[in-house]
Amino acid sequence: MADNFDVVVIGAGPAGYHAAIRAAQLGMKVACIDAALGKDGKPALGGTCLRVGCIPSKALLDSSRQWHNLQHLFGEHGITAKDSKIDVGTMVGRKDKIVKQFTGGIAQLFKANKITAYYGFGTLHPGKVVKVKQHDGTEVELAGKHVILAAGSDSIELPFAKFDGKHIVDNVGALDFTEVPKRLGVIGAGVIGLELGSVWKRLGAEVTILEAMPDFLAAADAEAAKVALKEFKKQGLDIKLGAKVSKAEVRKNEVHLTYNDGKADAQLVVDKLLVAVGRKSASKGLLADGTGVKLNERGQIEVDDHCFTGVEGVWAVGDCVRGPMLAHKGFEEGIAVAELIAGLPGHVNLDTIPWVIYTEPEIAWVGKTEQQLKAEGIPFKTGSFPFAAVGRAVAMGEPAGFVKVIAHEETDRILGMHLVGVNVSELVHEGVLAMEFHGSAEDLARICHAHPTLSEAIHDAAMAVDKRAIHKAN
Repeated sequence: MADNFDVVVIGAGPAGYHAAIRAAQLGMKVACIDAALGKDGKPALGGTCLRVGCIPSKALLDSSRQWHNLQHLFGEHGITAKDSKIDVGTMVGRKDKIVKQFTGGIAQLFKANKITAYYGFGTLHPGKVVKVKQHDGTEVELAGKHVILAAGSDSIELPFAKFDGKHIVDNVGALDFTEVPKRLGVIGAGVIGLELGSVWKRLGAEVTILEAMPDFLAAADAEAAKVALKEFKKQGLDIKLGAKVSKAEVRKNEVHLTYNDGKADAQLVVDKLLVAVGRKSASKGLLADGTGVKLNERGQIEVDDHCFTGVEGVWAVGDCVRGPMLAHKGFEEGIAVAELIAGLPGHVNLDTIPWVIYTEPEIAWVGKTEQQLKAEGIPFKTGSFPFAAVGRAVAMGEPAGFVKVIAHEETDRILGMHLVGVNVSELVHEGVLAMEFHGSAEDLARICHAHPTLSEAIHDAAMAVDKRAIHKAN
């Protein structure tokens, strides 16, 4: 006989655990199923984000940044250190400790909210029945008044560069190198490729990134991408655009790559290869026959604007549905669906989801790019301001980058904000908030910003939209 719940959630990643906790807060009896195991072989809640994505990558980015600053920047402050060295094992161990802290934290939140956790693989069957193949080999059957599908995503594997966990790896493997590779190759100049490429470059690896697209960060604003690319090249990242890889062979502990640069075939030999060409919905095995839930051509679960699948009582959220594959987008969808189930309003505005790449400098944006607005025929005006003219940024030794505000030419309503620079992952939320409240560039320009702060760049960029910035020639 099936165990009965008000809500059964398949997946305990960002979207799933938020949905489960919010539903429990609203008085519902909740079960959450997750198949992931930690490095110790024990269940680890939190999904890709907490285990092998957002959190561990930021831990390594911070560690590598400390090392890079010690080697290259501290001297400007009059700080010297003799015989400094880095222990990669200790660095990775710190990352693992942080991961365990947060995955354990989710388990404690489940316990506090009386959520029943099942560890194994869940499959939705007709009639909102979920069968769970548990890790101990047993199978349990759950019945829910509502089922929320939050299966997440998996790394895309290239047919000619299969992951072996040693020489050819995905983001998981690149987080666990036991030593700094002398030569690291990366296929894909997206978020994962740039972030993990930066980690190992700072630690001393020779990093070559092969990007098939002719444009760098095509999803970002072209001006922001150009500024970021210039900074990455100054750091020594070798980024080859229009480089289409066709072969990757492991020979004598090396990976031999063949790629075409648009003119001719070229060769590259590396010690480790990170394949970071994107992610795909983890919908395989999620749906039994006859559920009525539909998948699109990309394997994503089809949903409406409120994450409803069209099948009574069945919802889907996070990476396995349309929209950006971002943890914070999943957070909001999970909460929204739980509230919709409870009869409350719930909605996620995909137009104001912020994007962040945690390189140095950081890259962040929200809303439309200039190229998108031109393609859509929307009249706009822009204002920008460099961090090199911001006192706080210069005092921090972080003058790279700029802020750009894009506003409608006629209404002045903010259509987008694009930032490259230190801590812009935090600053971008000024743009998010302003856009959610339908704010104008003048609104931002007339809000007092503390001095000296990095956020002054936003203030001056907003003023520059109407050519009245104080600290730059308009």
